[in-house]
Amino acid sequence: MRTLAWYLLPLVLLLAGCDLGDDSVTQLPEEQASAWEQPEGLSGLATSGTGAVEMTAPDHAVPNLAIEAGGEPVWPKVAGQAGNELPAIPESMEPQLALPKPEGGPHEKTGEVPSPDAKGGPATLEHQYGNPPEAEMPYGPGSLVPSGDCALVDVTVRERLLETANKVLEQNRQNAVGYLCGWYWDVDCDNNGTGGYFFGGGSPPPSAAPSDSASEYSETNNQVQGVDEADFVKNDGSYIYLVANGRFQIIDAWPAALAKKIADIPIEGEPKKLFVKGDRAVIYAAGDLLPTLSVNPYWDPYYYYGNSGKECTYGYDCDFTGDGRRLGVYTFDIKDRSNPVMVRRTELDGAYLNSRRVGDAVYTVVTFPSAGLGGIQLMPAGLTGGWQFWDQYYEYCNTGTLPPEIDDAFDLLKKKNEELIMNAPIEALLPNIEDSLFVGGLEVKQNVTLADCQNFLVSPVEAEPGFLGMFGFDMTADSSLSISTIVGKPGAVYATGDALYVAVRQTKASAGEWPFGGEMPDYTTVLHRFALKSAAATAAYSASGVVKGHILNQFALDEFDGHMRVATTTGKVPNPNVHSTVTVLKPEGSTLLPVGILDQIAPTEDIRSVRYSGPVVFIVTFKKTDPLFVIDLSIPTSPVIKGELKIPGFSTYMHLLDENHLLTIGYDADDQGSFAWFQGIMLQVFDVTDWTNPWLEFKEVIGTRGTTSDAATNHLAFNYFKAKGWLGLPMVVCEGGSGGSYGGNMTFNGLMVYHITADDGFTYLGGVPHPMSTSNQCFNWWTNSNSQVKRSIFMDDWAYSVAMDEVRIAHSSDFGLVKATVDIQ
Repeated sequence: MRTLAWYLLPLVLLLAGCDLGDDSVTQLPEEQASAWEQPEGLSGLATSGTGAVEMTAPDHAVPNLAIEAGGEPVWPKVAGQAGNELPAIPESMEPQLALPKPEGGPHEKTGEVPSPDAKGGPATLEHQYGNPPEAEMPYGPGSLVPSGDCALVDVTVRERLLETANKVLEQNRQNAVGYLCGWYWDVDCDNNGTGGYFFGGGSPPPSAAPSDSASEYSETNNQVQGVDEADFVKNDGSYIYLVANGRFQIIDAWPAALAKKIADIPIEGEPKKLFVKGDRAVIYAAGDLLPTLSVNPYWDPYYYYGNSGKECTYGYDCDFTGDGRRLGVYTFDIKDRSNPVMVRRTELDGAYLNSRRVGDAVYTVVTFPSAGLGGIQLMPAGLTGGWQFWDQYYEYCNTGTLPPEIDDAFDLLKKKNEELIMNAPIEALLPNIEDSLFVGGLEVKQNVTLADCQNFLVSPVEAEPGFLGMFGFDMTADSSLSISTIVGKPGAVYATGDALYVAVRQTKASAGEWPFGGEMPDYTTVLHRFALKSAAATAAYSASGVVKGHILNQFALDEFDGHMRVATTTGKVPNPNVHSTVTVLKPEGSTLLPVGILDQIAPTEDIRSVRYSGPVVFIVTFKKTDPLFVIDLSIPTSPVIKGELKIPGFSTYMHLLDENHLLTIGYDADDQGSFAWFQGIMLQVFDVTDWTNPWLEFKEVIGTRGTTSDAATNHLAFNYFKAKGWLGLPMVVCEGGSGGSYGGNMTFNGLMVYHITADDGFTYLGGVPHPMSTSNQCFNWWTNSNSQVKRSIFMDDWAYSVAMDEVRIAHSSDFGLVKATVDIQ
């Protein structure tokens, strides 16, 4: 167990303006934070417990980790070498990829972009394969424990709630001297002392269209075909449905030149996302900020202050924790498009995490950040800090000790909190859901109770007192809610038509006791699988598993042919020990059991994008160049790297243009030797017909450093209209930047449209312009995309450019000429 001082040290150092000692959270200058590389002299080295081993290009495929039935990794030893170093190739594992050994020593790709007609010769892999995972790596278990009744939930929640409250209280006690003596700014002691900088404040196929409609139209860019993802805008080729500026709005969008708004319904709270199918719409709205007792984990590399209320989509420097605001779910009958009528209202004391729609079944994942128990106090009343206490506490300010009366006040609060937590009725600790139907204008309340703790599940590898709820309902019927509840943390959500997964990042600092034996890994991802039965709109827990490393986002997960595949990174750039792993798991009872692992992918680099296509996965890592790895998963027990291509920059999202080509978006990069500057938005088309020889066919760079697009960090903003080969990109284009300097000259703000084919590459068709923004949009960090235009829709030959204030409409004959505008403010 870590001591309290270990947990507090990063906070103290952060406030003192010092660099943190842990490599995973070292603060670098902004210009270096996006791409850092260890000294050149260390490249080409695979480290081990016995020292460094120099690597050269292998003339065979390095064997992969085999896992026998018992789940124990089997790594053959190299004769004459000590420890777990480079594995030998057993006779049973013949090379799957013959690679010519280059003449004149190790071959290294230069990173130069080849011309499209420069193909030729087999790929040469220059890949550093390091040590296998430690033998005691606790792969396998992690299954959730059914509660049966409230006894297990009662004990678990009280223990975790008390532990978390005490942890925050002690944290505040340690910093109280600083508050008294004016070392920090005033502490906001509202909300029973749970506010302030250190604690509280929240966690951070197409529908049938009407006859008067476009013959072809674009849809939401869903990860999995047939599994709809909620977004703030939907369309059916005739109408556009959106939630913006506090209202549910419907636009009669066809014919395009006559588009007009026909419905405008106020929604309680802030409507943020919706589903539409046939004559029903489901709207998600955020309400008041939820109280939380969570400790702000500054030592967690995925946490950054100010994430509360923001959606985490890309996942590189944020975590999937929800927006921390109370959730309302409203179902409307929209048969009369000009007069939507609410038919259901569901309100929860939890925050929206994610959702999916399969047919008429809607599945919503909600995080309840802490038990709903009020009255817990974490700071003595009146301790607001400031120099006015200096004279009174001069002696203590100089010695850094806490005055006895204030120390006693903390002890008293600790005792009162314990009495409150241990004596509260179980109902006060459980999530609350209210569900109502509206029939004939009358409200009929549904009976939704969680007081018996039925369908509750307890995660054994987590320490937070919160809940993760999964509820389903039929959006076209008045059936009751189906509910499953985990006593545990939120995470990224991935779903197929048959299963929904929640992938929870864990670190040593944030997880509880490790129940699997051996030392707990620094980074792990816990996977929980729920089987979906769309006919009944139910999600039933089926299995869990644990893999090494952290996922980037939902695209790191994929279920195929009865197996779950997961791409993860251990550590984070600039940590020189960072590397990535692909794990293949198979359900065995209530366990997702790893059956194949490929480890130590791209040492010193972390994952920036992942995309699966049947039996293959494409992974982009980055440090200062963009290696595109092609990994063959057709034999689940033996994943193997087939090909690799190094080019400048990196891709943040990969789209399947067709079965043999990848269309990607990301950032160009300017190599500086030990690091690289990110530059303008970069589009690329890769030919992956030959897995052993991935090839860059076409490249297009838009603007310079500072250019931004929501499509770079949110796949829902990426609109590839396959019927016409059009790509719609929300863009703010900035020119004049170079190296680490941003280009402050904004030259375009709006929707850019490209025609893209695998044969001809990129042809710019034009842009739907929006007014040049007066905001400072040319100075965004690469993970903080902030284009004014958020989405786009194509209907036949028309483009609809969707910002949060208006929808602009233009024809393909001249995308620069706006033919119609619909105000949605």
